[in-house]
Amino acid sequence: MGRRQRLISTSILGAIFKTKSTKDAEKAPGLLARLLAFFAVFQLALSRYREQLFKKLRSDVWQIEEEEYSESFRSPSRGKRTDLIAIGDLGYSGSVFFTTPNGKFLIKSLPRQFEQSFFRQRLLDPYVEHMELNPASLLVRITDLLYSPTATLGATIGVTPSHHLVMENILYGKSECARDDQKKWETYDLKPNDYFYPERDIAGGKLAPQSVKDRLIDEFPDKVRVSVDQKEELVAQLLRDTKILNEANAVDYSLFLVRYPASTASVDNGEVPVPPGKGSPWRSGVVSSDKKWIYRVIMIDFFWARDALQAMAMTGLVKSFNLLKWGRDHGPMSITTSSDEYRSRFLRMVDNLVEVEDSAGRPAGEVRSPHLQGSA
Repeated sequence: MGRRQRLISTSILGAIFKTKSTKDAEKAPGLLARLLAFFAVFQLALSRYREQLFKKLRSDVWQIEEEEYSESFRSPSRGKRTDLIAIGDLGYSGSVFFTTPNGKFLIKSLPRQFEQSFFRQRLLDPYVEHMELNPASLLVRITDLLYSPTATLGATIGVTPSHHLVMENILYGKSECARDDQKKWETYDLKPNDYFYPERDIAGGKLAPQSVKDRLIDEFPDKVRVSVDQKEELVAQLLRDTKILNEANAVDYSLFLVRYPASTASVDNGEVPVPPGKGSPWRSGVVSSDKKWIYRVIMIDFFWARDALQAMAMTGLVKSFNLLKWGRDHGPMSITTSSDEYRSRFLRMVDNLVEVEDSAGRPAGEVRSPHLQGSA
């Protein structure tokens, strides 16, 4: 881990393990504290945003033991320095990713201000209410929001993110398997592929490295094969989940699909561990109807509002790009389309992705889920 990542990791751990009395938590930092905090570049003084609210989600709704949660951020080796584990490289948005030492939770930074404000001001309360009513929701479980309560130089010049989300890690269990089995795990970040993605297409795709562009939209080269009941359960839950996103005017979210061979086993007890907390079939793992694969599914990246200033500005960019392409229309962008239209295409993508079999074990063909008739 580089110096920058190590200092960001230290900031995150400092917020997780910091203890404050209620009185201290409500007291605004003084002028001297603000001045000292402002000149921080990489190691920011982070705090937990609405700490009690997220604790209630963890404990009451998702049934994640608080001690288990805290211990996830500690090193399993006594006396060894506690560090988060940096994973991957920077995404197109500049996000930084870590996992906890035991791999149960994922930490993702939110470097873009409009995503931070959208989640805090418009989506968080509906998200909490939805989770309380739907504990099996497939929206990714966000267990903490860490933020810098004061302005900092590092965040101002864009070298250090001021907000970090702590989330469930749907890939938990992979590292417990034999090395050869780990290589067989597959992940897909799925969005409707009939949209125009300027990050990939504008200026010949020179706005981002190829490794990042390759992850903008994935294509699943197969079908998710399950029973009729399992498909109905998935579609019904996604209808409920996308409804609150639609009401918040969110677009550009993804279906994150994981699959690994059904024969995969952990090296310790033979069973692949599932993500912590109260389980649900599509989160813990659904066995394919041909018994070859196990699928896990969640929804991620629901932080872009259709009416954000950036989205409206990009609409003009698309029109300009279409003009430069001699009138060739590349269609709407995922970040500038209406939330109704995005939801409709997203659910149609899922409906086409999942294949059910008839009583003889043969593909039942294109059977549109009755949940989607007139609903999307």
